[in-house]
Amino acid sequence: MPRHITSLSAAAAALLLPWTVPAAWAQAASATSPDAAPKRADASISASAPAPATRVTLAQALATYERGDLPGAERQFRQLSRQGVALGDYNLAMMHLRSEVPKPDPRLARELLMRAAGRGLVRAELALGQFFEQGAGGTPDLVRAQSWYLKAAEHGSADAQVAVATAFYLGRGAPQDPAQAAAWYREAAKAGDVGAQYLIASMYESGLGVDRDLRLARYWYDIAARNGDEAAPYKLKALDAALTADPGSI
Repeated sequence: MPRHITSLSAAAAALLLPWTVPAAWAQAASATSPDAAPKRADASISASAPAPATRVTLAQALATYERGDLPGAERQFRQLSRQGVALGDYNLAMMHLRSEVPKPDPRLARELLMRAAGRGLVRAELALGQFFEQGAGGTPDLVRAQSWYLKAAEHGSADAQVAVATAFYLGRGAPQDPAQAAAWYREAAKAGDVGAQYLIASMYESGLGVDRDLRLARYWYDIAARNGDEAAPYKLKALDAALTADPGSI
């Protein structure tokens, strides 16, 4: 097993573990909220987009959370949720899962995440995958986890693509399928995930799930090394030595 693979949780845990609130929420607000698409100055606000006052309330809720006023943040995120804002659903769910409310309720968190996912928030789809994988509401359900990871992966989440690939690699929550694992690691690698870049390189080097191709192995090891993977430079050096000694092995 390649050194980078441990479990689905390790491959994609970004939400139910400690996280940087301002950066995570700012990214979600700019990249995945219904009003993320740029609008012309004279364009009317679409029915799915929060009204301007709602956006101000979201900013206020984030500021309230950052100040450490958890009861106030809970109230404001609940208000946003009632107004149909996916990030209100999502952030309120996170507060429940992080036990930042007086009576944490995993079932309510799941319901909120389902609602946010239904409103198009990819981050919520990823969180649902983690919810079911980790058994936040009771018993882990790897099949349901894989289903949600796959939705998020198809919608462009690199973390979810790694989780889907890892499930296929290990045969956890999905049939063991090296070809599918390679395909999803490659997608995540293209999206910039360093671990996926190393893993797809190793699969090209060994021929697991793909046709063996040392040029592509070298290509991805080089990218992983440039992006800070600690093991990739050693693999790159060893591969270069092997290719120099036996050019016909390419």
